[in-house]
Amino acid sequence: MPVHDWKRVPSGLFHHFHQQWIAELCARFNARGLPRGYYAMIEQSASGVVPDILTLEHSKAGSGDDEHEALGLAVATAPPQTRFVMSAENELYAARANHIAILRPLGDVVAVLEIVSPGDKDSRHALRSFVEKSLEFLQRGIHLLVVDLLPPTPRDPQGIHGAIWQEIRDEPFALPPDDPLKLASYSAGPVKTAYVEPVAVGDELPAMPLFLGLSRHIPVPLEETYAHTVSLCPEPMREMLQPAG
Repeated sequence: MPVHDWKRVPSGLFHHFHQQWIAELCARFNARGLPRGYYAMIEQSASGVVPDILTLEHSKAGSGDDEHEALGLAVATAPPQTRFVMSAENELYAARANHIAILRPLGDVVAVLEIVSPGDKDSRHALRSFVEKSLEFLQRGIHLLVVDLLPPTPRDPQGIHGAIWQEIRDEPFALPPDDPLKLASYSAGPVKTAYVEPVAVGDELPAMPLFLGLSRHIPVPLEETYAHTVSLCPEPMREMLQPAG
């Protein structure tokens, strides 16, 4: 299903879609998407930081290869193949005074998936909060996947990925103007690396990597879950998403 033009939909309706998609992805992860010893949870608040989906590793999981056998999607060790790969040779953002403790009685958070909402771009403060939250995750060694299906604004002219990456590497960043929507997966190792796929309205969503370790990742079925979620949305909402004419 081609990506829709979400600026045609009011923020309240996008929020409905956002919540439905998050639930669909989380269910897919837990049903057959994550290796043994891993599981996903929705919106677990950690010191004011509220990600969409947490991917956790059970604290008692073994270290053998059988513990990390995928239940459905294959766990890859080769670097992901995306149109753009960016790497930061050094940590260019300073350690923050107040760190967050992202720990759970059942396990440790290893990865976070975020779907950008209109509210994340609604003001300088909102955008800054999203960027700082993302940087905190990466600084703590938590891998991150950001799905930005909203067009850039004057506050994020290169999309939210551009705003995040400029904080990691203090240099200009630009992607093709014909593909203004951004999917970005970040490996949170000592050298921060971003795997970026630009997409446009009308494109199908590629599977993006979600890192579980420095060299291990699984493909996230964005297209399949997106299409199923849209099919479950109210009919008036689906009509709004149809191109004019």
